[in-house]
Amino acid sequence: MGDNRKTLPTWHEGETFIQEKVGVAERMAAVGQRVVRDFMPDQHRDFYAQLPFIVIGSVDPRGDAWATFLEGRPGFMSSPSPTTLDIGARLDPSDPATAGFADGEPIGLLGIEMHTRRRNRMNGFVSTTPNGFRVDVDQSFGNCPRYIQLRDFSYARDPGQPFAGAAEELPGLDAAARATIEAADAFFVASYADRGDRRQVDVSHRGGKAGFVRVAEDGTLTIPDFDGNLFFATLGNIVLNGRAGLAFVDFESGDLLQMTGDAAVILDSPEIAAFQGAERLWTFKARKIVRRPGALALRWTFRKDGWSPSSLMTGDWSHAADRLRATDIATRWRPMKVTKIVEESASIRSFHLQPDDGVGLLPHQAGQHLPIRVALPGADKPVVRTYTLSVAPSDGICRISVKREGLVSRHLHDRVRVGDVIEARAPAGDFTIDAGATRPAVLLAGGVGITPLLAMLRHIVYEGLRKQRIRPTILVQAARSRQDRPFDREIAELVAAANGAVRFVRVLSDPGDAEQGVDYDAGGRIDMALLTRILGFNDYDFYLCGPPAFTQALYDGLRGYNIADARIHAEAFGPSSLKRTADTATAGTVAPVRRPPATKPVPVAFMDSLKEARWTPDSGTLLELAEARGLDPAFSCREGTCGTCRTKLLKGAVTYIKEPTATVAEDEVLLCCAVPAQPEADEDGAIQLAV
Repeated sequence: MGDNRKTLPTWHEGETFIQEKVGVAERMAAVGQRVVRDFMPDQHRDFYAQLPFIVIGSVDPRGDAWATFLEGRPGFMSSPSPTTLDIGARLDPSDPATAGFADGEPIGLLGIEMHTRRRNRMNGFVSTTPNGFRVDVDQSFGNCPRYIQLRDFSYARDPGQPFAGAAEELPGLDAAARATIEAADAFFVASYADRGDRRQVDVSHRGGKAGFVRVAEDGTLTIPDFDGNLFFATLGNIVLNGRAGLAFVDFESGDLLQMTGDAAVILDSPEIAAFQGAERLWTFKARKIVRRPGALALRWTFRKDGWSPSSLMTGDWSHAADRLRATDIATRWRPMKVTKIVEESASIRSFHLQPDDGVGLLPHQAGQHLPIRVALPGADKPVVRTYTLSVAPSDGICRISVKREGLVSRHLHDRVRVGDVIEARAPAGDFTIDAGATRPAVLLAGGVGITPLLAMLRHIVYEGLRKQRIRPTILVQAARSRQDRPFDREIAELVAAANGAVRFVRVLSDPGDAEQGVDYDAGGRIDMALLTRILGFNDYDFYLCGPPAFTQALYDGLRGYNIADARIHAEAFGPSSLKRTADTATAGTVAPVRRPPATKPVPVAFMDSLKEARWTPDSGTLLELAEARGLDPAFSCREGTCGTCRTKLLKGAVTYIKEPTATVAEDEVLLCCAVPAQPEADEDGAIQLAV
């Protein structure tokens, strides 16, 4: 058997299937050879020997998986050799996992120490001994400490004393079982894979915030799968055979709820994006349920401040449901109450907003902006503006940071108070960042242009901590003076949390009495001379945001240094948009091919308002046509950059008099720069819009 075991690849088809979906299969092929062993390292052998319990997974003769606990005083397990583990304990006959413990049967083991967050896994083959069991190692590997809540253990009775209670077989999840599951911040799952003539059984720990397991009316459990070690042993097994066994422990009473049933992996669902931290989902429906009250001699008490930081970075199903409800009304103007106003600098204020309609916040991407609508005193209709969200998607709050400079921003600064309500629509914009990319990011901010870059930095640090790999980042922030520079403390905290992965360079054009090296790092402006000094020889992605002249000058300077256009991501304020130069290899392919504008009158129907108009070549854009007809579509930039005027195109074809930079789907139109397109021979040219 030993020689046959060595010929098997580390990962089976189910594991590699998900690894390929995530894009890590090649990397994990090398990792697996290094970390998955056919023996236990000495530190694992010593670890098992100090544990008061071990979690075991087994498979009964019907092919059903079960998870259970074996307990003892520390030392009840010992490892006489690197390939064997002796367990001095006996299973209770009422334990449904007992049926899978015949000699030669495969089992999975999880050693977990909740008061230190250590855990190691192993699978092998069991045989009975005079004092309990022996397990011959098939695979042995370590496990990360994430999502384990800190708990201290004690004994309610001698662990060698047999369970004296009665096991209950439940026809379904009763109220008590549902309550146990819905309150759980941890559970254990057994699964297995048949690999030719050999079966490998795995048992694993799952943790999150209390309530991270959803229980449906019919008893189906839905579980978010968070970022982990990329082994995908559990989910890979489920992909292969769709079976699993779950064990929920009441840590205070010692009750054990065990289930076996059918499981499925969900790789594509709106709920994945809605549930904070979820990378994918999986479901479980029990076919057999056994509850054993007081089955365990051990008790655990939750340690003060015992929450795993990784668990706290995840969401819950209530929050996810709020996000999904918000998605359903994403195109509507929603009331947002101002809950907090913060002075960030001499000219910038942050406004914290909370939905005032009972529906949650809509998820956004770091760098996107929020269209808002405010009623100005004396104005005959509300005014729309877009302001960048200065928070990351994970922050769970809505915050815009506004410089006092225009009509609407002065209104926000001078008249809006905590408790006031403004209106907002769904966040939009394509100036976003991939926090998981490996290429270093350089964030270049001029003035209030720091707002989207702060959101990006918050996202990079949060996702990096959550996934234990922070994208290398350099933030260069320019301001006129120390008093004009916002977010000093917030950025300093992010830099400290990044543990060296983020470098921060502060630039002042008018330092005044500021002390270099203490209050700022460089004088003058962000230009190519400064970037040449602070950037080492590397391949970077650049993110630029600031006034148009600032952004254009840096873009042109970077292109002059042969930085590819695709590596320069930019957003400019005001009516001016960035003028780009295409790379030689992609010249002529940057802008999509558009039809020419119509040369004859075109009937346009505004379907939501049940109005018609006739567009002619001198009517201007579709936005101008709608306004001339007395309609009031939302807009902000009139340049095709913000996306605020994005509208469903129900019929017809449009083209653009200025190529938009905001993303537009095939069934959408940006009214501010669109006109009817020249119809094809088989088209009547009529346009229908959802306005």
